[in-house]
Amino acid sequence: MRRMVRLGLVVGVVVVGYFGANFVQVWRASRTDGARPADAIVVLGAAQYDGKPSPVLRARLDHAVDLYERGLAPLVAVTGGRRRGDRATEASAAAGYLIGEGVPQASLRLETSGENSWQSLAATARFLMAEGVEQVILVSSPYHALRTEHIADEVGLHGHASPVRNGPEHGVVEAVQMGREALAVGVGRVIGYRRLVNLDQRVEQVRTEVGAS
Repeated sequence: MRRMVRLGLVVGVVVVGYFGANFVQVWRASRTDGARPADAIVVLGAAQYDGKPSPVLRARLDHAVDLYERGLAPLVAVTGGRRRGDRATEASAAAGYLIGEGVPQASLRLETSGENSWQSLAATARFLMAEGVEQVILVSSPYHALRTEHIADEVGLHGHASPVRNGPEHGVVEAVQMGREALAVGVGRVIGYRRLVNLDQRVEQVRTEVGAS
């Protein structure tokens, strides 16, 4: 019995230490700007309201405009599909905003089907690599930086995160998001990010079925 208790304590310490280390890495990545000359800037999608970017998405797009105007990449890829009830995709709303900020339409690439970061980056990787693009700057919220780099690597892109610096997510909201990201990164590193997405979808399906019963 004592051995089982000791083993349980050891396992608990290891698990807490592992996810604690992941949290520290997520935090460090959120404070590190990896922007450098690349082939394209990839903006991860966020909510849009009837074709207008939400504050979170707008902050990401403003940061992408700054990177583009600095001449760090000639292309900007925007991602994100249409959520239930939406008339516009996240990508189309983002593209409209960028054109309004002076980014030429010819410099834009749209990924309009992704429902999560993995799907969006995987689809983006396919059409960017078809154009010979592999080196990308990844633009998202700070807490999302490390996971986007890992997913980009998994789908074949060489990505460096450049997190938003003036976004609306601060304080408790950001801390909670970092905790979730630490968990996602910790599990994703073990089973792979594609499998993590599949696991999330299965859990959500079970919740839906339980709620409907």
